[in-house]
Amino acid sequence: MTSQPLRRYYAILSGKDKANYLLCPHIEDKIKTAKEILKDCHLCERKCGVNRLGGERGYCGVLESKIASDFIHIGEEPPLIPSYTIFFSGCTFKCVYCQNYDISYYPTRGIYIKPEIMAEKIERQIARNVNWVGGDPTPNLPYILEILSHLRRNIPQIWNSNMYLTEESMQLLNGVVDIYLTDFKYGNDRCAERLSNVKNYVDIVKRNHLIANKQCEMIVRHLVLPNHLECCTVPILKWISKNLSNVYVNIMGQYRPEYRASEYLDINRKLHYEEFRYAVEYGRELNLNLIE
Repeated sequence: MTSQPLRRYYAILSGKDKANYLLCPHIEDKIKTAKEILKDCHLCERKCGVNRLGGERGYCGVLESKIASDFIHIGEEPPLIPSYTIFFSGCTFKCVYCQNYDISYYPTRGIYIKPEIMAEKIERQIARNVNWVGGDPTPNLPYILEILSHLRRNIPQIWNSNMYLTEESMQLLNGVVDIYLTDFKYGNDRCAERLSNVKNYVDIVKRNHLIANKQCEMIVRHLVLPNHLECCTVPILKWISKNLSNVYVNIMGQYRPEYRASEYLDINRKLHYEEFRYAVEYGRELNLNLIE
């Protein structure tokens, strides 16, 4: 792996480069395409096919984009803070251990803010970047593009996501996002379906990481789950080392059994320190660019 991830991101912060969305000449076309997708929704790989513009709800439950909270976040990775973090309600996953279940499982919570007003809010913030998260930002892609069409401040855009997008959605983000802040959860489809109710997880998320790695810079997060080192952590880190270049990897040890995790024997406790250290040492052996 190369040793200088996020070089362009720092160039934007220093004023030597411009954020992608300011350079994108086709953002209005992207907005039009994204709204067309809503008529037969396939923003994410669930491909529900509902007409969200006509009031039909798909798996995520999102119709009008609702912002659950927005604030300056100082708990993200060091290169990103302070980060203006915008949390959306609703999600494309149903993780049984979700720490944000109070918004991800309830897509109608929060408030709708007109895109031009949200752009004004962003321009007033003292932050290094805008961090789109949730839940998951994917169901809100058309709304986010509209906001960016009004934004004139040169500020990097962070796509903080479970990466279960369709290839069409990934292309809409191309030339718009400056950093993908990804969540690589599982090393196999069995764990993904049992703990997040999602199918064909591994192939889709690997594909999108490869696409993202070609589009712009990236930080890959992996939350280490108790009892999931061999089935999830090891294969994920090994795949990253062989397939992604010039990326940071954040091996996260802060798992705690939230929401319904107590019902699952393998994840009904906090992560042991020894499990976390094993994951970190394995990442070092693979020469990953770890955020520590």
